[in-house]
Amino acid sequence: MTEPGTIHCDQFLSHAPARVWQALTDPELHARWWAAGDVQPVVGHRFTLDMGGFGQQPCEVLEVVPERLLRYSFAEGSLDSTLTWRLEPEGTGTRLFLEHSGLDLDSPMGRQAFEGMGRGWPGILRNMEKAIA
Repeated sequence: MTEPGTIHCDQFLSHAPARVWQALTDPELHARWWAAGDVQPVVGHRFTLDMGGFGQQPCEVLEVVPERLLRYSFAEGSLDSTLTWRLEPEGTGTRLFLEHSGLDLDSPMGRQAFEGMGRGWPGILRNMEKAIA
């Protein structure tokens, strides 16, 4: 089996970590820059993200360090991957790091997700800047 695929992205956001954290954990703001869903920063919280044509994707919060780290499973039962959002203060803003890990590169769906999301994540992160401005 091939080593699972991992996508790494980072984006500077001209907002304090508290505001970026809010964009990651407030369902209304989250829906503005990525997907609608009842995301909450509580370990064990289960929620779904509405990915439009890709359907409802089940998730579970795995780790929370307020204003620093949010990790949750993503697309349980299909992609079975993990999203890790890490925030670091940088100057007057925040550097947001995203790691999307566990994508099965041996499966057509996993390979397609790795390639498509690898191209798509940078734009999604740029959307966050606009959504929280």
